[in-house]
Amino acid sequence: MGLQPTFYLGQTFRAGTQDPLDTNPFGISRFKADFAIGPAGGLDCTGEETGPGHWCWPGMAAMAAKLDEIRSAAERVAASHGLEVVNVEFVGPAKERVLRVYLEKNAEGRAQLKAAIEAGNGQQLPERLIEGKLSVEQLSGVTHEDCAEFSRDFGVLLDVEDLVPGAEYTLEASSPGLDRKLSKAEDFERFKGCLVKVQTFEPLRNNRHWQGRLIAGPEGGTGDVVTLDLNAVKQNSKSRKAGVSTIEIALSNIEKAQLVPEI
Repeated sequence: MGLQPTFYLGQTFRAGTQDPLDTNPFGISRFKADFAIGPAGGLDCTGEETGPGHWCWPGMAAMAAKLDEIRSAAERVAASHGLEVVNVEFVGPAKERVLRVYLEKNAEGRAQLKAAIEAGNGQQLPERLIEGKLSVEQLSGVTHEDCAEFSRDFGVLLDVEDLVPGAEYTLEASSPGLDRKLSKAEDFERFKGCLVKVQTFEPLRNNRHWQGRLIAGPEGGTGDVVTLDLNAVKQNSKSRKAGVSTIEIALSNIEKAQLVPEI
């Protein structure tokens, strides 16, 4: 059970000034804003009232810089525990802010997990992994104890370096789960052979939503594209109307992508 996707909710911290949260620290009262920074360091901001979009206001660039600092700090702490940071998100309205960090074992830890499987030492590993129905790469290898220890040390560092603007926030540490997001070229190369779900910015064959088995990543395809085998899963009506068995999608056209758990 320890290697199943795990979730640890840390304590609520008070950062920056000790003033109560009367106002949104970004000077916005009409929108609930969600900030997320991925492995590539991009900033995403969603306005609740008008749907997904990109907004600019005074202080947004500074917040992006802060998220870079927060991610860098998270990576330092994670490395000291044999972990890697998959993603960092700062979400929620002013009075319910959550700093969420997704973690996995580092390359050495994942290699040890793979070696344990090959040696038949898998008493506590998921049955689907032992049977070969689940890729070792789909497991983070992170335990509840890993998340708890990371949260403790990272929370102290955030407080000492005063990295989180505003007042109270909740720190969460978690594995990325079996439906983890894919956000950089290396992710698509690493998870070849897995089922994925992709949403594009621009439609391909009149469709923006695709699901299939990832059969070629950027390095194995034509240029900066990924290739999906659409026959691997039942397709929606738009996908069926496309009349193709595979689809190539440029990385630059991928709005979001994630693994699809095979249960």
